[in-house]
Amino acid sequence: MTDRITVEELAELMKKCTGVTATPEELRRDDTAFAGLGVDSLGLLGIVGELENRYGTPMPTDAERSKSPRQFLDLVNSALLTGA
Repeated sequence: MTDRITVEELAELMKKCTGVTATPEELRRDDTAFAGLGVDSLGLLGIVGELENRYGTPMPTDAERSKSPRQFLDLVNSALLTGA
């Protein structure tokens, strides 16, 4: 386990927590939005909970309101790097 969440890991978490399948390539695109993929704030909350369990650290409170995979990864990875 690393101290950064990759798009590959996010794709796996999306499948596990929300049932939505997306490729890492889709998640890397600048125009990809969670809403367009069928992931809502409740689905993101499930992903956040899974990450908190895995890493033993709280994730940013705004993570479940992220509009895009890029925004989500920026928030979560920033929290993991700072340990906050």
